[in-house]
Amino acid sequence: MQYSKLLFKLSSIFCLFFNQLPNKVSQRTVVHFDLDTFFVSVERLMNSSLQGKPVIIGGMSDRGVVASCSYEARSYGVHSAMPMKMAKQMCSDGIYIRGDMETYSKHSRIVTDIIADTAPVYEKASIDEHYLDITGMDRFFGSLKWTHELRQRIIRETGLPISFGLSVNKTVSKIATGIAKPNGEKEVPEPEVRNFLAPLSIQKIPMLGPKTYQLLRSMGVLTIQTLSGIPPEMMEQVLGKNGIIIWKKANGIDPTPVEPYWEQKSISSEHTYEQDTTDVQDLNRKLITMVEKIAFELRKQEKLTACVTVKIRYANFDTHTLQKRIPYTSFDHVLIPIVQELFKRLYTRRMLVRLIGVRFSELVHGTQQLNLFEDTPEQVNLYLAMDKLRLRYGSDAVKRAIGVNK
Repeated sequence: MQYSKLLFKLSSIFCLFFNQLPNKVSQRTVVHFDLDTFFVSVERLMNSSLQGKPVIIGGMSDRGVVASCSYEARSYGVHSAMPMKMAKQMCSDGIYIRGDMETYSKHSRIVTDIIADTAPVYEKASIDEHYLDITGMDRFFGSLKWTHELRQRIIRETGLPISFGLSVNKTVSKIATGIAKPNGEKEVPEPEVRNFLAPLSIQKIPMLGPKTYQLLRSMGVLTIQTLSGIPPEMMEQVLGKNGIIIWKKANGIDPTPVEPYWEQKSISSEHTYEQDTTDVQDLNRKLITMVEKIAFELRKQEKLTACVTVKIRYANFDTHTLQKRIPYTSFDHVLIPIVQELFKRLYTRRMLVRLIGVRFSELVHGTQQLNLFEDTPEQVNLYLAMDKLRLRYGSDAVKRAIGVNK
């Protein structure tokens, strides 16, 4: 096992070195890993009696929605984001479980740590998805063999089923993963890309939303082959700049890079006081205002954070920070107590404060599982309403009363 891990690491180093060579001419090789029915798989890991049974995860009340469901539940017509009341009607024999984002976040990190230990360049795209750029790996180890062994290691060390697609870019790899599921592998070499994509539904194209799908369908466009044959100028006329992006994806073109996870941007805010202060009430009020502002930015960018950092700079310029890893979220009401807790632990010297700041890091793409495990759709609707006002009138349009200066 140690020998295999050494080979993995050496291959990764060689691959990383190859990717940094100037003027290289090589076909890109991108892997997309996706944990199958991730929330359900974690629950089954903790309770083996759930194996082979229709499992539905989400809010427990009739007003809740489905966050995730097993393939057995899908055979009844249940799917994510479906009202829980409807799911119970369609699958009365299902096993219903309230989700636990903290547990899911922990298992997500375990998978990420394994990938980070072996992959030359990786991007954590969401709580259950990763992209890897292994361009050049075929020269040292064999891309498919390397990826297969990494998948086997993830399964062996976590007990979680995972699928991958291997191809020339993010789009084709992600589509290939969808074909490989459940718990499978799919390689699409460059010469086979167009034939692979041609018969598939346009719904398979990543980021093609329901409105765009309905519009294209009304035009008689059902398959990727048909879409790829439409003149790009016409696509731009119908869908604007997004039409060109969709047309390129339909033709297997996607230059989007795999963004190294450690380079993904954090979101932060700082405030420097004109006069140094020890007013704890005002410091807390300012922190709440900053959290509201940058949490809104998270939701606007459809990102979640898994790490919160609070920063204090005293009047003598001594600077101290404290951070905490948390379950993935983008909600003010979750983040504010964490920031307040960190500040309380950090501000122990009772000296004059010059600057305070908040930073959210370890960002991944994904809309908040909008407390899909909660029974409070009113809270979700409140966030949606507040964010709509902020988008229209500015980020300061709506604030908590405690964050408003008296």
